[in-house]
Amino acid sequence: MARPDPSAPEPTGNAPAGGLGIGEVLQLLQAEFADVTISKIRFLEAEGLVTPARTASGYRKFSAADLDRLRYVLTAQRDQYLPLKVIKEHLGAIDRGLQPAAAGPPVAPNSLPQTPGQPVAEDFGAASTELQLTRDELRAAADVPSELLDELESHGLVVASGNHYGGDAIVIAQVAAALAAYGLEPRHLRAFRTAADREVGLIEQVTGPRRTEQTGELAALTVRLHTALVRSRLPRS
Repeated sequence: MARPDPSAPEPTGNAPAGGLGIGEVLQLLQAEFADVTISKIRFLEAEGLVTPARTASGYRKFSAADLDRLRYVLTAQRDQYLPLKVIKEHLGAIDRGLQPAAAGPPVAPNSLPQTPGQPVAEDFGAASTELQLTRDELRAAADVPSELLDELESHGLVVASGNHYGGDAIVIAQVAAALAAYGLEPRHLRAFRTAADREVGLIEQVTGPRRTEQTGELAALTVRLHTALVRSRLPRS
């Protein structure tokens, strides 16, 4: 079904359940942005900065996320005088889990999921916004040379999904760089990838290939077991 024209008049009647009508969105925004109009909201939709859902009858249904995006756009225009092209780039970066910078390219957040001490199920939960990094963004975030990434990819330690890399790739690259200082090259780390693949295989025997409520708990238990086995085999002082 073709998407309705964003500039088309809104059907008359009350807004449908399950989202905010454009009139309700206008009222909420006007409390903070007095000069915003319905035409302005429709224009921002036409420019692709917000994409509310549509009912079969043609009603716009704005989610809480849509409202946040509109506030971001209007604030950036009012306070920073940013052109729509730049704002759209910022929104694209946010959608990939990055933080837009005042100048220069967007950056990955400083706080990435870590597993200090005993890992727990939440360490393996899906992030609300999974990072989607280009290769250059990954290299910059991990602060590692391109040659190291080449080796990590060639040994299957860092793997792109489509054209992007997830946040865990940053941690893998940083740890690999730290291990390289001890003389351990990416080719020496293939055993870790193999062990991880086997642990994932054991988890999927229980949960199946889809993520379930048990997945995180089982992953935490396998990592705890792995840590304890390594610790138990190290020489005692």
